[in-house]
Amino acid sequence: MKKLKLGILGLGEGRSTMSAALASPKVELVNICDLNEELGRKRMKEFDFPHYTAYYQELLDDPEIEAIAIYTPDKFHAQHIKLALQHGKHVVCTKPFIDNLADAASLVELAEKTGKNVFVGQSSRFFEPMIRQRRDFEEGIIGELITIEGYYHADHRWFLEKPWALEKSFKWLYGGLSHPADFIRWYLPDIEEVMGYGMLSSNGRKGGLKNEDTMHFIFKAKDGRIARISGAYTGPVQPVARDSEMSCILRGTEGCSQADYMDLRYAVTSNAGEEKIITWEHKLKHYFRFEGKSHHAGEYQNYLEYFAHAIHENKPAYPDLKEGIGTVALLQAMDESLKTGKPVRPDDLLLRHGVAPELIHKI
Repeated sequence: MKKLKLGILGLGEGRSTMSAALASPKVELVNICDLNEELGRKRMKEFDFPHYTAYYQELLDDPEIEAIAIYTPDKFHAQHIKLALQHGKHVVCTKPFIDNLADAASLVELAEKTGKNVFVGQSSRFFEPMIRQRRDFEEGIIGELITIEGYYHADHRWFLEKPWALEKSFKWLYGGLSHPADFIRWYLPDIEEVMGYGMLSSNGRKGGLKNEDTMHFIFKAKDGRIARISGAYTGPVQPVARDSEMSCILRGTEGCSQADYMDLRYAVTSNAGEEKIITWEHKLKHYFRFEGKSHHAGEYQNYLEYFAHAIHENKPAYPDLKEGIGTVALLQAMDESLKTGKPVRPDDLLLRHGVAPELIHKI
């Protein structure tokens, strides 16, 4: 298969993407870009990579680059995606896809006009246990889905050392809960209504946080099925042998499965009554290449290769632009529910921003 020629914008989180691209037989890294020249030079040295620019326009104007991977702050995503599409590039954009639904309709129109593939880098879908869980689900191992439970519980008090984490704009809802919220939409894409409660814990308040660090949500799909997720980010967690920081639990009519992150662990009770726990210790170096179990290089390589294959086959890559917009609408509905104390319909938020719900729902 012909290699996908890639440019990377944003070299903070883009560090993992560099590692992923350089290690992949299906991707060729052409150039990297960041406004911070010191960071750019650091990445060149770290990966022994010969190219860097501080100007996004150089990536846009380079005819060799087929796709641009965007890892800039959320507020710039819509602008950077638009420019990439206007210059004939395919797009990978980290989650959350955009931060303002007012940009949604114009991006959908532009993507359809250009015919370019827009893919949301929802990395947790591409972690080994989640890949296996999805495969088992599609093969009917647990029967018909009844309900989903997801959570992300982590002691992220170290994160409060980052000055921007203490700004009023920072919310764990988007920075953390977006992962289990995406699990919900992966299996129940048509969420009709969400209701949630949140609080700022004494640890979070002491650390200087401005928004909720502890949250619980209930979702109702249009077909009546329900799901729930929770997040807690500034307190101790269970030992790894007992629990994982993030997990997706599927309960079906004939079985049940649980995929864990970051522990490369998967458990399933199948429709044949078989109970299995599977681990992938031999893939630790693929998934975690830097200090400790940090960053997402392995997942990024998995999704870059999936994206490259989709482009090669002229097929969409999921989550695509429309699915990404739907997830943003769900997250903003969750945010509004926290503020109002009432159930919120994601479709109402889409309509409020001039987006027809049927435009973004998968068929």
